[in-house]
Amino acid sequence: MNAHGKVHKYGDNVDTDVIIPARYLNSSDPEELAKKCMIDIDPDFVNRLNKGDIIVANKNFGCGSSREHAPLAIKTAGVSCVIAENFARIFYRNAINIGLPIIECPEAAKGIEAGDEVEVNFDNGMIYNITKETRYQGQPFPEFMQKLMEAGGLINYINN
Repeated sequence: MNAHGKVHKYGDNVDTDVIIPARYLNSSDPEELAKKCMIDIDPDFVNRLNKGDIIVANKNFGCGSSREHAPLAIKTAGVSCVIAENFARIFYRNAINIGLPIIECPEAAKGIEAGDEVEVNFDNGMIYNITKETRYQGQPFPEFMQKLMEAGGLINYINN
């Protein structure tokens, strides 16, 4: 399983309230949530996003409330992967549960810039910055977590 796309870059402590603001939580429809993804931190995000693009952020991505809507909005918007120095634990778990690929790699978070073209190999955790011709070793998913991701999340995995 791989991800490949253009990078949208963010800093430290991107919380769930800017990923999908509370004022839009009157809907649980993933498509409606996706339309408002990142609106408070990057109002033009969904207009610039191409299916398969990658979010790269620094420390503590997904901090704040425990809403599962945040990774769901990111995934449904078309993001193929989120790379960060580290993730808030509840966001990490929610991302796995809904099948949003995420990978921790401090070096990649620091070395990759907005607009870079990046490819991620989830089998071995390698992150390739095609633009800069650099690579980083991220933390690969264990095989059982890869199966969860390929199934589209925990519920789909259990149902299959």
